[in-house]
Amino acid sequence: AVTASASADGGAFLEFVDYAISVITSSGGDGSESPGAGPAPARPPWGWTVAQVLKSCRAYSSGVTAAILLSDLFQSWTEQRKSLTAKTKVEVTSLLNTRSKRRRLPRTVTIDSIHEKNFLSPKSVLEAVVIDVFVLPGTNIYMLTLGDMWSTSTIDLYLHRRYYNYIGQHCILKKGREVVLTGCCLRTAVVEGSGHARILPTEYMVILLDEEQDEDAMLLAAQFCTYSFSSMMEEKSRNDVVYSFYARIEKIETLEPFGCTERKQIVLVDNDDEKIKFILWGEQVSLANLFSVGSMLALDSPYISNFAHNNHEEPQELCLEYGSATQVYLVPIAQHEEQVFLTPTQVRSQGPRLSCAPVDNMASQVTLPRDLHGAVDFSKYPFRAYVSDLHGKMVGVSLFGTVTSVCKVSTSGSTFYLEIEDATGVVLTKLIFTGHWSLGRVGVGHMVYISGLTCSLNKINILEVSWSEKEPGSLFVNLSLLPALLNSTCLHNISLLSDLPHSANRTHICRVRLDHIDCDSLKLSLFHNLCGYVVDELPDGLQCSFCKVACQNGCTPGFQLHLTIADDSEKVFAWCVGQTAVEFLQISPDEYMELPEDEQAMYLFTLQNESFTVAIANTSKRVDGYAENAEALPVWEITRALRCE
Repeated sequence: AVTASASADGGAFLEFVDYAISVITSSGGDGSESPGAGPAPARPPWGWTVAQVLKSCRAYSSGVTAAILLSDLFQSWTEQRKSLTAKTKVEVTSLLNTRSKRRRLPRTVTIDSIHEKNFLSPKSVLEAVVIDVFVLPGTNIYMLTLGDMWSTSTIDLYLHRRYYNYIGQHCILKKGREVVLTGCCLRTAVVEGSGHARILPTEYMVILLDEEQDEDAMLLAAQFCTYSFSSMMEEKSRNDVVYSFYARIEKIETLEPFGCTERKQIVLVDNDDEKIKFILWGEQVSLANLFSVGSMLALDSPYISNFAHNNHEEPQELCLEYGSATQVYLVPIAQHEEQVFLTPTQVRSQGPRLSCAPVDNMASQVTLPRDLHGAVDFSKYPFRAYVSDLHGKMVGVSLFGTVTSVCKVSTSGSTFYLEIEDATGVVLTKLIFTGHWSLGRVGVGHMVYISGLTCSLNKINILEVSWSEKEPGSLFVNLSLLPALLNSTCLHNISLLSDLPHSANRTHICRVRLDHIDCDSLKLSLFHNLCGYVVDELPDGLQCSFCKVACQNGCTPGFQLHLTIADDSEKVFAWCVGQTAVEFLQISPDEYMELPEDEQAMYLFTLQNESFTVAIANTSKRVDGYAENAEALPVWEITRALRCE
């Protein structure tokens, strides 16, 4: 049975998510673990499932069926859980079974996907292990055969000559060595059925070291413990010395371009807490995709230069650069884990279970990774998280609920506050944008899904929840405005208008007729394109009533509409704006204003008794800029409408 909390705030949508998870869980997956990547549970993460369903809804805006959604989910989940049963899996597993677990890099692609698509983007990242090192017959060209932890196939790489010394003289590049590389291009087979795809040489390969391995520990101690950043800065003849440094990556940042050249800086901290910037120029910036904050970087023979700021050099500040002789090693930060016990709410909400599934298989705890600051990463959490579950040191959290308030922090800046309510409580979330608001129209009563939340405790132990637009995994979807929702019967139940007061904290889907509309209930206004709110005309120009930004050119005329809708059970006075109002009126603002006044009234009269499927939300707590007097608005907002043929 579906829990009452799921019915209360998510209705059929959350019921379908739970159903899809149970079907996928029962239909396949051996629960095996991927080496070095942590457990890959047979049950898909709850947030991942919601995001995939919403992705399909966006792709099929005219509506989806349960079959379409389940097919898309199975395909996506299969891609993530391809079974490693071939010889490569056995060999890679044996090579990596003693290694520390580490987090997969964001741009990583698998070797299997390269072969399937016959394509490799230079911006992609390969995390691989050396299966074999050999010389191409009849040449002096070294080749590496690479495998990875997620693929059943291998691929050959033409080794760039800057790495040749690490095969013969130092014997670092050998079978079992882990490497990460980027800036790669694929040499595809010339004739179908003849030859096979290979990766062309790349300068941007980083060799991974493990401090727990004696050989690697000796290399680090012998080569990278002689110099510190302070000793290099004090050395007057520094350009005559070949330096090697070992330091922790503190930050990875994008710099202003130098002329037309891209730049990135990696802030390094050595054992003496001295800092220096490692600057990447042009194509070198792709190297930053191989690094992660907290990992240790071993730099051999970096180029020492003056830091360039605002298109001119700062002679007082030294920096390191990736020169022609520079070699880079990386000691990745280990991914730590923590046991998370499920709350009673989560245990009760594990969704519908097939009759063949034993009761004792219900999870009571799960293992989740921790980030650099000790926060538990909930991005792979298999169950729904509720407001009451939030506490300090949580990242990657997903919430599903109803908006109870939304506002800007101040007239300047790009920070907003959003209050979300679910069946267990209410939480205030700080939304941080890189520029202007980018989530479209969001209002009180709207049903939303948000992922990538960070939870922490401030100095007085008050919970603070934040969301940053630029963080990986950040997603925000307003289900109340989702076009596909109206036509997807698997994601909603039809409500009667008389049911609205009994469950006012969610978006209802109703089939209604237009009972009454007249000229006095219609108003033409300017709406801000970014957020969908009304634009105010001030003495110094146009300003968005919500974003509080000037919008001289970023606004569009639209309708504010009050109307009465009805079904066989009840009549309801409601309001709508923008495209939803156009759907009711079946005419654009410009076309309507061109009509004489008497024809406007006659036109509106002809619309009465037209039938619609609508999404309707309770906005009784709302405070925004749709009207000068918010109390004059009806309680119910129609967020989407679709005319019934």
